[in-house]
Amino acid sequence: MKGEMKNEMKGEMKNEMKGEPEKKENRNKTEIETKTTPGENSDIIIEGIDIVRTFKMGEVQVRALRGVNVKIRRGEFVAIMGPSGSGKTTLLNQLGLLDTPNSGRVVIDKTDTSRMPDREKGKFRLHNLGYVFQDYALLPELDASENVYISLMMQGKTKEEYESAAVEILTAVGLGDRLHQLPSKMSGGQQQRVSIARALAHNPRVLFADEPCANLDSQTSKEVLDLFKKFNKEMGQTIVMVTHEDWHAAYADRVIRLKDGILE
Repeated sequence: MKGEMKNEMKGEMKNEMKGEPEKKENRNKTEIETKTTPGENSDIIIEGIDIVRTFKMGEVQVRALRGVNVKIRRGEFVAIMGPSGSGKTTLLNQLGLLDTPNSGRVVIDKTDTSRMPDREKGKFRLHNLGYVFQDYALLPELDASENVYISLMMQGKTKEEYESAAVEILTAVGLGDRLHQLPSKMSGGQQQRVSIARALAHNPRVLFADEPCANLDSQTSKEVLDLFKKFNKEMGQTIVMVTHEDWHAAYADRVIRLKDGILE
C-alpha cells in the first residue's frame, strides 16, 4: 500500500513535468496523551472528522480506521503511535491526502479536501504539504539538489528561485557540501536529510513523516529527529509523524495513540 502511494506521487511528478509549469496559486474520543495544553482557541490546521477507511483483502473487509476524529494545531509536533495494524500509517495517509477515506472528511487550514477532485487534490498536496518516507523515496538518477528542486520546478518557480531554494534548505539540513551527489553515494542518514530538505523546500503548511527513522541507527535517528525539532521550534513547522519508538515520540508535543483503528 505504501509503495503504491509513493509511486502515485512519483507518477504525478512526471506527468506534471511533461506539461507547462504550474502557476503559483496566489469526537469520538479525545487524544489523551499530551505534554503541553494549548489554549482552547489555538489555531487548528488539520481536522479529521469521522474518518472511516476499509480495505478489501480477498473476501474479508478490514476496517483500518473506525470513525476517527482528530485535531492538530498549527505549529504542533504530533506523533501517531500504536501496535502493528492499529491504523497509524492509514491515518497519516488520510490526513496527508495520500489516500481517500470511505467516509468522513479531512479539513486542512479551513479547506474541506473531501470536496476536491483528484487533480485539484494533487495540486493542493504539491503546494501545501510535505512528505518524508522511511525509505527516502528519492529519484536515483537525480543528485541531491535536483531531488529537492524538482517539486519547485513543478510549482512554476524560476531557475534562480528553485536552485537557490535547494541550496538554502540542503545547507540547513547539513548537506551544503553534497549538493551534486547522487543518492547511491550517500549514507542512509544523508539520503533521509535530502528527503527532509525536499519536503521542506516549499515551506509546507504540514510535514508528514511515516517512520522516518525506521532504516537508521540510533545516532542517525537522533540527528534526524533533532532536525525535525529544530524546524518545528525555530520555524513553527507543523509535523505529523508516525513512529513505533517511545523515544522518537518524546520529541513530539503530543502523542495520538491508536488501537484497532480507534483512538485509545
